[in-house]
Order: sequence, then C-alpha cells, then structure tokens
Amino acid sequence: MTIQKTIEGSAMTLGIEGRLETTTAPSLEEVIRNELEGITELTFDFSQLEYISSAGLRVILAAQKIMNNQGSMRVTGANDIVMEVFELTGFADIITIE
Repeated sequence: MTIQKTIEGSAMTLGIEGRLETTTAPSLEEVIRNELEGITELTFDFSQLEYISSAGLRVILAAQKIMNNQGSMRVTGANDIVMEVFELTGFADIITIE
C-alpha cells in the first residue's frame, strides 16, 4: 500500500493505493494519529484502493471520530468491492461517500 498525501491550507487528501489490511493499516494509522492537527477537511481518495479489511475500517473509523471534532471527512473513488464492504458493515451510513 502507498499513501499519497496532499495538503492545501487546512484540507488534506490521502490517496490510498493497494490493499488496506492488517499489515498496511498501521502506516495509515500513523498518518491519522500524527498529521491531522489543524486539518478541517479530510478526503480519502480510494480510486486506487483494491481492498479494505476490518483493520482498514478501524483506521477509517478512528479518522472519522477525530474529524467529527475538528471538521469534515469524506471518501471518494471507492470501487465496487470497497463499497460492498462499506455497505455490509454499515460504514456507508456513518461516513460521507462520494
């Protein structure tokens, strides 16, 4: 998995490529834990994300909790496989997906 980070003012976009799973989730978790201060708009670009596991969902949920207190969060570009995971787990109801 690779993470492409873009910051414009107080907006951050994280482009995730590959698979977000048990072995790769800690890398994204580190970015979430250390780099969201001052960010009011967080976008996850999942257009290159192939798969997300429960470990990846946990990181997305942690980011949502942080952003509920300091701004907004959205997910863009999710493919059918990722959307199915979001729908089956109820994440589609609690995160903004465009």
